[in-house]
Amino acid sequence: MGFLTCAALAETGYVVLDRHDQQADPVEWTDLEYVGWRSSGITRFAPLASYAGEIECNGFWNHTPPRADRDGVWIPSQVEKAPTLVRRALEPGANVGRCRVIELQPNTYADAIYNLHQDDNNRLNEDGSGWVVRAWFNLTDDPDSLLLLRSDRFDPATEVRLPLHAGSRIIVDTQRFWHAVWHQGPAPRYSLITSWTSGPELDAYIAVNHGDPHPASVSLPAALVEQAQAEMHRRIEERRRLFEAQGIVMEPPAPLS
Repeated sequence: MGFLTCAALAETGYVVLDRHDQQADPVEWTDLEYVGWRSSGITRFAPLASYAGEIECNGFWNHTPPRADRDGVWIPSQVEKAPTLVRRALEPGANVGRCRVIELQPNTYADAIYNLHQDDNNRLNEDGSGWVVRAWFNLTDDPDSLLLLRSDRFDPATEVRLPLHAGSRIIVDTQRFWHAVWHQGPAPRYSLITSWTSGPELDAYIAVNHGDPHPASVSLPAALVEQAQAEMHRRIEERRRLFEAQGIVMEPPAPLS
């Protein structure tokens, strides 16, 4: 049978919605409780919904009993501080899994592509259920920062670069893409990240907000891309050798471009 997928994401795997008027919303993310969590770059997270309504960010499949990334439990202390953010996460009417605000410190393009990763949102999904995708709502105004999407981790020719203005709304099949954010700063970037389950509700939400599967991708100087690629391969090889020295096979050598 397979999974129920989002028709708007079928072609490119991502859509950019109409920009939200972020200035009309209160700045609720400053009062939330943040915790450290592994991700791309130097980050902290403020979870709004988690596996059991606790302030933690672990994948739902790493709990007992394990489950897919849906049916998140809202955290009362966080919801009280950020009711507007919760309303935005609930707006499509789609099932919500993990929901959290990310705080990302400034980084470099080389940092970002080194930290490219794929999500594993659909582990334990049952046949016939909706495919889980991720939505980014940029809360701060970071027009020079870019969400990077690659279908091939090591091939910059597959890279899409989407700017992150205040109120930017981007929905991505993050198991289809390697992704990370290049945040040029100078202050931390904040974004609401929500796991939504595909289905008619999400399709309707994308349609009413004019989801564009072909937004313009920002161009970068070829020299910058080449230098960052070389640095990414250097770091991956350095990490591989460090783990190998401890008898741990971290990952195979990265292919040279």
